Amino acid sequence: MTSHLPSRGRQLIKTLGWTKSSAALLSLFLLVVLLIAYFWWPLAEMVIQQVDWGSAWWLTFDWLLVGIFLVMTGLIVSGADLKRDALILFVGVVGGLVIESWGTQTRLWTYFTNERPPLWIIPAWPIASLSIARIVRLADILAPKLPARATGIMWGLAMAAFSVIMLAFIWPALDKPMTLAALALCATLILLPGDTRLALLYLGAGIGLGYFLEVWGTTRECWTYYTHETPPLFAVLAHGMAAVAFWRAGMELARMTAKLRQSLTRRPERARAAEKIAPGHD
Repeated sequence: MTSHLPSRGRQLIKTLGWTKSSAALLSLFLLVVLLIAYFWWPLAEMVIQQVDWGSAWWLTFDWLLVGIFLVMTGLIVSGADLKRDALILFVGVVGGLVIESWGTQTRLWTYFTNERPPLWIIPAWPIASLSIARIVRLADILAPKLPARATGIMWGLAMAAFSVIMLAFIWPALDKPMTLAALALCATLILLPGDTRLALLYLGAGIGLGYFLEVWGTTRECWTYYTHETPPLFAVLAHGMAAVAFWRAGMELARMTAKLRQSLTRRPERARAAEKIAPGHD
């Protein structure tokens, strides 16, 4: 039936479809949620206690949290592929740990548990990374293909605005080594974005998802920025920049892994070839 659909329709079905890996990813996601609720029960208790179960509970129920949970669940199971997604999850864990360490150690933001950083927030990063990757796959199909010059100009303007906002926000921690490292990384991404169209898609997807995550976290006082904004503009934009960084890191890791695998495959072939030309070989 799908063979009669236009090419874009077939791509959308493949991107949104349930795969053999979808059940595994869904199980992993739910397991992580249960483990967080078990080991960090005060976090789950905080969410439950916000609801006034004695009266009109639907007025105090955290619909935003439920909405974020359902959207991210739907995204991560759509077109799942464990071989491809494992790399996204790995980069998300490492990248999330680095970002949270930087922010909490420099006191740009703090969590209600005062952990620096809290381990329970780290799984949110790979889950968000998978969700963003799914959004980008959809956007890549639906968004128009603009000339490289146009996307380059758009990237330049977006990064100029981001740089000003970032410098203003991180100014109190500018003397910290981790802040200088973050600036160096951002400068590298700004100057060497790779495919600017994909970079813009990752930036937009990260900002879109990051907005709802930041609104939920700051208005519930799960985490608080030093400016006490709910949320600050930089925090929302930073999710987009983090998405670009994770995408580029994943590409580099995939390239290095492929090169290493190719090298290991060729080594036995070279050894066999050397044996054939060695003296005394029959």
